[in-house]
Amino acid sequence: MAASPKEPSAPKEKPADERELIRELAMLLDETNLTEIEIERAGLRLRVARNISIAAAAPVSYHPAPAAAAPASAPVAAATSADISKHPGAVPSPMVGTAYLASEPGAKPFIDVGSKVKVGDTLIIIEAMKTMNQIPSTRAGTVTQILVEDGQPVEFGEPLVIIE
Repeated sequence: MAASPKEPSAPKEKPADERELIRELAMLLDETNLTEIEIERAGLRLRVARNISIAAAAPVSYHPAPAAAAPASAPVAAATSADISKHPGAVPSPMVGTAYLASEPGAKPFIDVGSKVKVGDTLIIIEAMKTMNQIPSTRAGTVTQILVEDGQPVEFGEPLVIIE
């Protein structure tokens, strides 16, 4: 008889543990700026995701553009990437992952040099942890440079595209 009061309490503890795990994963999303995280533990599969607007999170700064810009086909040297990242039209990578210029291999790219974009238009997809994250335009304008190649690994804060 002493065992039966403990049996009903065991299922009550499990949801509390699950709620605590969800809280921990949500805090991890905030700390790492990820949009989604999934975990499987002891037969329990849990996925926590959030939908954020990158356009609202990225401040827009208006400064005059440099007089001379590197051609889009020229490779970007490490010294100039620091200068490009300070360009007012630079769209930085919000995460570490692999950049893709189109929705699938062989498909038309989202943007080309000279493309006109509006706020919210998809520029690139970054795959991070097997999740495809669309990177929206934070401003309207014309794409003057695409700084990454299809399938290229990118770092957090690395400039992806210049929009003027």
